Amino acid sequence: MRLSRNGLRSTRGLVADITRPAQLEAEIAKQPQTVYVGVDPTARSLHVGHLVPLLCLFHFQIRGHQTIPLIGGATGLIGDPSGRSTERPLSARETIEYNVTQLTAGISRFFHGAMEYAKKRLPASSTQIQPPNVQNNLNWLKDLNLLEFLRTVGFHSRVNTMLARESVQARLTSQQGISFTEFTYQLLQAYDFLTLHRQFGCTIQIGGSDQWGNIIAGIELINRANAAPGTQQEGTADKGFGITTPLLTTASGQKFGKSAGNAVSLNEEDTSVFDFYQFFLRSSDADVGRYLRMFTLLPQEKIDSVMESHERSPEARVAQRLLAEEVTELVHGQEGVARAQLATRILYERDIATARADDVLAALRGNPVLQLCDASQVIDVPLIKLAAQFRIAASNSAARQLVTAKGLYLNNAPVANVHQKLSTADLVDGRLAFLRAGSQKLAVIALN
Repeated sequence: MRLSRNGLRSTRGLVADITRPAQLEAEIAKQPQTVYVGVDPTARSLHVGHLVPLLCLFHFQIRGHQTIPLIGGATGLIGDPSGRSTERPLSARETIEYNVTQLTAGISRFFHGAMEYAKKRLPASSTQIQPPNVQNNLNWLKDLNLLEFLRTVGFHSRVNTMLARESVQARLTSQQGISFTEFTYQLLQAYDFLTLHRQFGCTIQIGGSDQWGNIIAGIELINRANAAPGTQQEGTADKGFGITTPLLTTASGQKFGKSAGNAVSLNEEDTSVFDFYQFFLRSSDADVGRYLRMFTLLPQEKIDSVMESHERSPEARVAQRLLAEEVTELVHGQEGVARAQLATRILYERDIATARADDVLAALRGNPVLQLCDASQVIDVPLIKLAAQFRIAASNSAARQLVTAKGLYLNNAPVANVHQKLSTADLVDGRLAFLRAGSQKLAVIALN
């Protein structure tokens, strides 16, 4: 696995910086490595911003290396100052514990889905794939006493070096300053790397570009601890490597991963498959090529071909459609792609002629346009009343005006008069009715 020239750094764009790249490539060529990436449990779900470090880790996994996704069950109780101008509020212990449980399941789902996705796109290989070894740093930090920490970590740490870290300097010059708690965060993360190195032979840490200082702190701690008099590795060559991933922004300068101000989650309970698919479908022309390289396993030749077609006819959005399909399959599987595409056809292309009720319900699960009702609530009810009830018209009178202007539609046909009611004969597949006002507002009425 090559990380620099002709490797991840140049073709996929997943790598920003590497410590001692020549030595790292030599170690990778020599034998499989153990690699870890940290996940902050400040939220219960992974979001699309996690895709870059997780996919970097996944590229190691599919090449036969052991991977460790490390959830910060202990460090999450403190908060990382990196990339922040103010101190994080301390999270409740119960919240962190809940988030750790949810993230553990989410990480396992991601790597399982990613492996299924990879099997369809990569040539068969005899490489033995190791499942990810999900860890929680609370396991070794919860019983660590202060004296042991000072002897193990504090003895090998230099305050002037800690003060020089970019994340610390930024906070020292701010009005709020930095607390001792956040100042020592880098030592806890360094201790994580040392512990993983000793317990699992971990040699590589992956993190965002804002984690460079914390990664270096871990490498320095490993080597100082190994070089201490009386240790078995006294005098051996430097151990430990760091890889940082780029902090993504869109071509317009916005932080990647936000939709209407909210993080786009990999968890369907927080972001529907349809909204997830649409997020990538809305990628700009300036970003889509880069995202295809980073977030898919498509060969470069395929990406180049698609981008050539896209440049000839950008209005067709073939690159965006491919990106949305690939990343949705990566995270939600082929079934998720089918649901997202069906929802897109219904909501934007008004393709309802062959709609099957069960498929539509699955596709629109969690979408506010879906209205589940008993037959008694909607059958023989005037359509203008349903339009107001489901908020596609502001009121009954507004709905009447829509009917008069031929702007209210039932199953894509204009509503004939203000007295028309919903009947069982109107139901698509015996359960569905599509009530629409103009081109934007839609209610999908589904009988329980």
